[in-house]
Amino acid sequence: MQNNCIFCKIIAGEIPSATLYEDEDFKVIMDIFPAAKGHAIILPKKHCENLYELEDASAEKVMKVARMVAAAIKAELNCDGLNLLQNNGEVAGQTVFHFHIHLIPRYRNDSLKMTWSQGKYEGQEAVELAKAIADRLIESDRKANI
Repeated sequence: MQNNCIFCKIIAGEIPSATLYEDEDFKVIMDIFPAAKGHAIILPKKHCENLYELEDASAEKVMKVARMVAAAIKAELNCDGLNLLQNNGEVAGQTVFHFHIHLIPRYRNDSLKMTWSQGKYEGQEAVELAKAIADRLIESDRKANI
């Protein structure tokens, strides 16, 4: 737990929250500034700043929690879709530096805009970049197995 982290304080019960799910590893709360009715946030109980710091076991389990909670939100609200949103770093829109995933119910004709302009690769740029990233994955896996 980090003393200056608002999400750690919520997890510890120092700040009240509307909790919709909790287990030994995660707490899921309603966002107090919802993008849509039913907007929830999944919080790991163990503090980590971002995806890069998330332990493998938590990374695996968080998607199971997300799927379970998303299904409950859909059943309760009869939403047409749902966005999972997870930001890493200030430039990516992260404002609280405790890993978390937003579950945002979506409806046809709602006013939420979550789009970006489409870029494009030139020539073999995508293939070359894929190879460079794949090489880093191979190196990372090799270091993990040492």
